[in-house]
Amino acid sequence: MRETARRSLLGALIVVGVVVAAIALWKIRILIALLFLAFTIAAAMRPGVDALYRRGIPRPAGIGLHYLGLATVVGLLLYFVIPSAVDQIDKAVPTSSSELEREAAASTGIKERILRGVQDRLEELPSADELIDPALEITVTAFEIAIGIIFTLACAAYWIFERKRAQDLVLSLTPDKHCRVIRDTWNLVDLKLGAYVRGQLLLILLVATVLSVAFWIIGLPFWLLIGAFAGVVEIVPVIGPITAGALAIGVGLTVSWQTALAAGLIVTVVRLIEDYTVIPRVLGHAVGLTPLTVLVAVAATAFLFGGFAVLLAIPFAAVVVTLLDVVVRNRDPAREDVPTVIFPAKEGETTKVG
Repeated sequence: MRETARRSLLGALIVVGVVVAAIALWKIRILIALLFLAFTIAAAMRPGVDALYRRGIPRPAGIGLHYLGLATVVGLLLYFVIPSAVDQIDKAVPTSSSELEREAAASTGIKERILRGVQDRLEELPSADELIDPALEITVTAFEIAIGIIFTLACAAYWIFERKRAQDLVLSLTPDKHCRVIRDTWNLVDLKLGAYVRGQLLLILLVATVLSVAFWIIGLPFWLLIGAFAGVVEIVPVIGPITAGALAIGVGLTVSWQTALAAGLIVTVVRLIEDYTVIPRVLGHAVGLTPLTVLVAVAATAFLFGGFAVLLAIPFAAVVVTLLDVVVRNRDPAREDVPTVIFPAKEGETTKVG
């Protein structure tokens, strides 16, 4: 009886401990997501930092150069895109309620309905006093986002230095017979995440540029905004490209059905070229996920962690699939292929891990 009671108590304590740990992890899920994002960014930067280090540039300076380059690119995009976008909006959107009414009266079909809807929404806008509280909420949210970005970038920088120590610590607690597989799996996951992030950045730039130029040629309103939007939503798998295509067609319908058809065909052609030519050559099978797996991962991630975590759906799914391949299917991580995206898997070697 005493032994049974002791085992029952021990079992109850274990169950309670697991539940408490699960609840604690769920409470800090946002922090975990930010840390995972930081590790993914670090995986993308590490080859560049190491390449600069081999050329005599210290790693802290190499990280700083990467962040400076990112800030420069974002600044240039804002400098060139925002003025053009504002000009397009000023030309396309009526500036007063009376002008909007005249524009709606002179329009027909879908454009009339859109303008009427905009006018109704403008009439329902709250007064200045009613906007004070929402403005404060927006300010607080913007501050939280800024803190999250700074935290993520700082963790990414520190992880570049601490990754080797963390790997050595894990391997020191692991039986010798499993050390090689764990180390190779860790390196494979790191290489996949880095290749995926760098490839996605290239695709965003390519898609935004090509679609913006194509939309400008066919005379689509807001061509720059829609093209830039289509590039940015490339980071949202499946849903992003569909949303961009629907937006382009919807805006095209405000001009004519021919413009809408041309916009839809352009998005479709660019997407086909991207799927069958660009992605295989740039990303290859970096994450090794089927379209169905991607769709399920995106939906599950959005449901569990919120909309922002959709950005992490494919990287997280890639980690899970890699672990399942190694643990369940007994695949050798040292023999897995990793695509070369800007940087090879190893300097002077093929893209094989090992």
